[in-house]
Amino acid sequence: MAVHVRIPTPLRKLTNDLELVEVAPGTVAGAITELQRMFPGIAERLIDEKGEVRRFVNVYVNEEDIRFLENRDTKTKDGDEISIIPAIAGG
Repeated sequence: MAVHVRIPTPLRKLTNDLELVEVAPGTVAGAITELQRMFPGIAERLIDEKGEVRRFVNVYVNEEDIRFLENRDTKTKDGDEISIIPAIAGG
């Protein structure tokens, strides 16, 4: 049983160039905790000091923005995909 986490290119230097990482089903927060355990330093790029997903990071579960679900408490189940997408600043 696994949830697939899609790692964006800018963070792959922290995941040994892995694009897809498997974590246990649970919640988005649990997935981030598990990523941090596997790849120290990745959590600080994703969440702020309050444990909230950073404003410039978009997280989707099966293509649904977690901001419209339950944020970091969004449940995940076997076969789900979490996509981490850094916002691109432009002008």
